[in-house]
Amino acid sequence: MLDLAANATTPVQVAAHDAPIKCCQMIPNPAGGTPLLVTGSWDKTVKYWDLRQSTPIATVECQERVYTMDVKNKLLVVGTADRYINIINLDNPTKFYKTMQSPLKWQTRVVSCFTDATGFAVGSIEGRCAIQYVEDKDSSSNFSFKCHRETPPNQRDINNIYSVNAISFHPVHGTFSTAGSDGTFHFWDKDAKHRLKGYPSVGGTISSTAFNRNGNIFAYSVSYDWSKGYSANTQQLPNKVMLHPVAQEEVKPRPGTRKR
Repeated sequence: MLDLAANATTPVQVAAHDAPIKCCQMIPNPAGGTPLLVTGSWDKTVKYWDLRQSTPIATVECQERVYTMDVKNKLLVVGTADRYINIINLDNPTKFYKTMQSPLKWQTRVVSCFTDATGFAVGSIEGRCAIQYVEDKDSSSNFSFKCHRETPPNQRDINNIYSVNAISFHPVHGTFSTAGSDGTFHFWDKDAKHRLKGYPSVGGTISSTAFNRNGNIFAYSVSYDWSKGYSANTQQLPNKVMLHPVAQEEVKPRPGTRKR
């Protein structure tokens, strides 16, 4: 960790696992003061860290390697290998509130929590995204859809399918973005089940995305995502962070749909 407030120039190690750390998130400290760090690893654990201590304050054992993780309010969602999705209520952070198999048939690439923390989106390597609510009473609103696919010109029988690498929810409107190995990003209204805006390829795979706090800037990283193995990782591939100015009409929900 690098403490920017203290003008630090040397990073300090604040967490450790027995295998690579795949994802990390900050959560409020129930006792107040410094936020806690949550890390997910290929060692099949999720660990909670007080940055003032060298050992984790709690550890949760998962079924498989942790691939992706997101948090919103008291909702923590952890996606692992073998398509397990673990839901944690941070009021009881060492227990799974619910465990399920991904509604998508292929490997989970990303999970992202709704802005109101009632559910989450899941993206897979199969060019699909699923909208999933936490509580059973909302299950009728669950659905999935195809995205990040293309049909080559004059080849109607061929469908090129790309991984969904990143999903980000707009902090104001509750709409969301998807981005993938095809190098494109799109904005969606889940309540209207409608694509609001799509953009052509940026010239490389998009590996991660984020909105700023106000939702008027959309950041995306253009870098290799290893979807074609190590042999495709060449020095010619782009490696950069881009900022997209967000117009309201790109992310504002369609009239008459409920905000989430």
